[in-house]
Amino acid sequence: MRKIDAATDDLFFFEMVATSPSLTAAAREMGTSVSTVSKRLSHLEKRLGVQLIQRTTRRLTLTSEGERYARGVAAIADDLVALEDSLSERSELVGRIRVLSTVGLGRHHIAPLVAQFCILHPRLRVELDLSPLPMSNPDAPFDVAIRVGTLQDSRLRAKRLRRNRRIVCAAPEYIARAGTPATPADVRGHNCIVLRENDGRYAAWQFGSDDSITTVEVEGNLAATDGDVVTQWCCDGHGLMMRSLWHVAPLLRSGELVQVLADVPTPSADIMAVHSAAEHTPRRVDELIHFLAAQLGSRIDDQ
Repeated sequence: MRKIDAATDDLFFFEMVATSPSLTAAAREMGTSVSTVSKRLSHLEKRLGVQLIQRTTRRLTLTSEGERYARGVAAIADDLVALEDSLSERSELVGRIRVLSTVGLGRHHIAPLVAQFCILHPRLRVELDLSPLPMSNPDAPFDVAIRVGTLQDSRLRAKRLRRNRRIVCAAPEYIARAGTPATPADVRGHNCIVLRENDGRYAAWQFGSDDSITTVEVEGNLAATDGDVVTQWCCDGHGLMMRSLWHVAPLLRSGELVQVLADVPTPSADIMAVHSAAEHTPRRVDELIHFLAAQLGSRIDDQ
């Protein structure tokens, strides 16, 4: 039993060290000295017979063995917390939640809501990773991914947080200068500002209903991987863009942008929370998803 207790202590110790930027930061988090942390880490490496971390007081770098050990430690720690959650549904939420979100949605809405959630549950630690590409790999080290649009993968489960669709819009001065397209095919004759989400050499805009989609390839002299940059270019009158209604609705109300092809339907692109389809989802993850669904309603207008 003593051996099991010591191994468990070492697991949680190493998890804290591995997720810290330096020995100094790890010692500060543990409330102890750098020398104490260093000695304990050396003792753990001696017990395992491998070097886990290349270290200085300013920087930690995991070795390949350290990366493998850290992955295993994180999985075991999460399983222990999930077990405790399942035994006491009324207990305080504790543990780590790793959240991935697209950049624009993450900055504008997910980040402030995650912070509010942590105020309500102070023993939680939420790690938010913003990426221009939505997470689609169920084996990636994230507990929940917030994305726009559905995901066809039986290994993942999705919950709709908010209805949304993408629309074409432009600044009034661009329309006055270049004219208004009357059909989806007409956008090919316009300068289309492209939001790059992959390494493709062209962009495609979709029109129609969910069961009858028409794809139009578009081109333009401006493209970016950041949605806020694309939106600003559009507001400055450089061309047409297709963006999520959740993002441009305030600009449409203020008159900075006008909707183009308003009578042409576009497929749904709802805001979704995606997580593993495993039998047991940790209660802390479920609670965060429910919180996001409830709070996004007060931040994003119904469309």
